Amino acid sequence: MATESTVMNEQTQTLLQKDTTTTADDSSSPKPMDSSSSSATTLVLSPHLKGVEAGSSAVVVITGSGSSSSDTKGSDIAGVEGQRTAPAKHCIGKSNKGVSWGFSLDQGRRSTMEDRAVVQPGFMKLCCKDVGGCREPECEYAMEKSLVHYFGIFDGHGGDQVSNYCANELCEIVAEEWERGSSLDGWNKRWEVALCKAYGRADNAFKDEALAPKSVGSTALVLIVSPCQIIAANCGDSRAVLCRGAQAIPLTVDQKPDRADESERITSSGGRILNWGCLRVEGILSMSRAIGDHDLKPWVISVPEVTFRTRTKEDECLILASDGLWDVLSNDDVVKLARKELRQRHRLAGANKSSFPPAWHVSQHVLKQALDAYSLDNISVIVVDLKNPKLKPQEKP
Repeated sequence: MATESTVMNEQTQTLLQKDTTTTADDSSSPKPMDSSSSSATTLVLSPHLKGVEAGSSAVVVITGSGSSSSDTKGSDIAGVEGQRTAPAKHCIGKSNKGVSWGFSLDQGRRSTMEDRAVVQPGFMKLCCKDVGGCREPECEYAMEKSLVHYFGIFDGHGGDQVSNYCANELCEIVAEEWERGSSLDGWNKRWEVALCKAYGRADNAFKDEALAPKSVGSTALVLIVSPCQIIAANCGDSRAVLCRGAQAIPLTVDQKPDRADESERITSSGGRILNWGCLRVEGILSMSRAIGDHDLKPWVISVPEVTFRTRTKEDECLILASDGLWDVLSNDDVVKLARKELRQRHRLAGANKSSFPPAWHVSQHVLKQALDAYSLDNISVIVVDLKNPKLKPQEKP
């Protein structure tokens, strides 16, 4: 089984140094979806038209095609000749078809919108052994290929060129690097190396100043959700939190100059951390890792911290957001708000004719709380509902 949390080590960095290869619509109204598309559908939120929220700046660009399917196979309780049998063994995610999500973005009080959010359901189909092993080896899905979902938040600074690029390209680069890593020992090592190489390729693209000035950069927060595992890769100060029961479990740690390990890394390589309103690398950037920002190399690096978390039946939702949310609300605040709203929406789901899933309403609610708390920044929120409540049938008129 996977450990609860592991972070990229020196051995992984050595592997990364061996490969420095670089590579370089249809629009519709934003519509949150249920997960289970069998073919890839990428939802990229960008800032050109009005989106879901009145006053927000978001349009969904959909590439490829996909279709939603309903539920998992069968029932947890099987009846044979009127007798109840023991519950069937299922992995936590039951082939990962019960996941749904919603997203909300707002430009806030900034003059431009540089945040991007991405959802790609079923961006890969893998067996459990490729993503941590099944928690229930006898589960009917253990040897089948299941959907693996991709979620990303990219908070640009100095411009939107880097966040745009990451939103449109990084998912495919991650998949390519995962395929290349077939010779690596261990499923977690393979993911660790794939994610770190993918971030490196994205960062290397911006050595070309034709793509963006050297002062432009972006955070890069990616969650990969399989039936039994949640894999997080983080570069910057966007953040992901897991709601497990009433507990707020951080899946990422902000990479800022005030972190002792980050401060030591920067200063030992000749960089300076100066107080300019807050602690900043060379008095310029308030985060210590990012994609882009080539005028601050080698101190601002693009290597993500990668963590692994095994899913449990108590997991309720994931919240990914840019720092426009986390600057004004704590992890515990957000989880408390999200959990209460999500449970209310689940109770209403059977009678509610809304085409938007509960997670979308949660994302709206959390975003509104951040605005009410006077967040001054762009805000992007993705909420991933890990439960699959049985919807009550509509009452007949």
